[in-house]
Amino acid sequence: MFRVPFLGSNPCRKQNLETKLPLDLSSRATLHMVAKLHYEADMAQVEIARKLNVSTSTVSRLLHKARALGIVRIEVLDPVVPEEITERLAEALGLKAAAVIDTPSTGILAALTTPLRDLLRQADLKPSSVIGIGWGRAVREVIQAGLPRMPDVHVVALNGGHQESAPHLQINEFVRNAAEQTGGKAHFMHAPYFSSASLRDAFLGDPGIREKVDLWDRIDCTIVGVGLHHRDADPESHSLLRDDSLSADAVGDVIRHYFDVQGNVVPWDGEGRMIAASVDQLRNARLSIGVAVSVEKAPSIIGAVRSRMINALVTDTSTALAILERTGSH
Repeated sequence: MFRVPFLGSNPCRKQNLETKLPLDLSSRATLHMVAKLHYEADMAQVEIARKLNVSTSTVSRLLHKARALGIVRIEVLDPVVPEEITERLAEALGLKAAAVIDTPSTGILAALTTPLRDLLRQADLKPSSVIGIGWGRAVREVIQAGLPRMPDVHVVALNGGHQESAPHLQINEFVRNAAEQTGGKAHFMHAPYFSSASLRDAFLGDPGIREKVDLWDRIDCTIVGVGLHHRDADPESHSLLRDDSLSADAVGDVIRHYFDVQGNVVPWDGEGRMIAASVDQLRNARLSIGVAVSVEKAPSIIGAVRSRMINALVTDTSTALAILERTGSH
């Protein structure tokens, strides 16, 4: 019978005994422990050898065996080239235009401004062309960072104003900034985004508002965000827009027109109370640019493109790769 001698309360003697107990170097448990110490705890081989009271060469052999048995897998990722990802993304989604940037460590939304400017320049918008502006954090950031000069274009809000004070909801302010930067004419929407059906009709009957709404039939280009289903989104963005009757099939929205991942429009109770450009008006735009990032939005972006409410996309490599993986094009 193996007996452990009484050690009293001396913790040092206990520790010495533990490190000198026989170690089964062939067990998977030992291989797993050594691998975790080296690869996850970032412990040097010499430190592991000292801890386990074995030689450094023994630790090296254990790590090699752990790799051979598949306990440790080392993967060297190929570099992600934004230009290549852009081409693959455009092909996978059937986009008219796309721009993908390297995912920056900070300021990701503002970093989308340069590729957005390039797409707008390539669109060759003429004086009197109509640019529709949506709302959201991404739209706010790219407009704040600056749009290219496009003198005499018409810049119009794609929906009425929110009641909330959050900066990313101030669509008329986005229109003002965009018109100032492009050298265009601002068309503000002095009507609520949501109201009762009767008030909506009254607002749309106002000649001043009707003049702005009529521009939606002439949209050449839109700049919009892509939202999540409100169950997944920031509550601040949906405090007045939440509708618990919205189908779980909805994966996202463009200016509160919801869709599923296949691009089918998902109706909801608030649709008839909105003062906003219609799905068909968004689809009729020559260039509809979605500005969106985050891996979580991959299904939302896919659905937005399939719905034809956007036909161009500005995003980052992480989001693009998530989209390609979901579409089987990774």
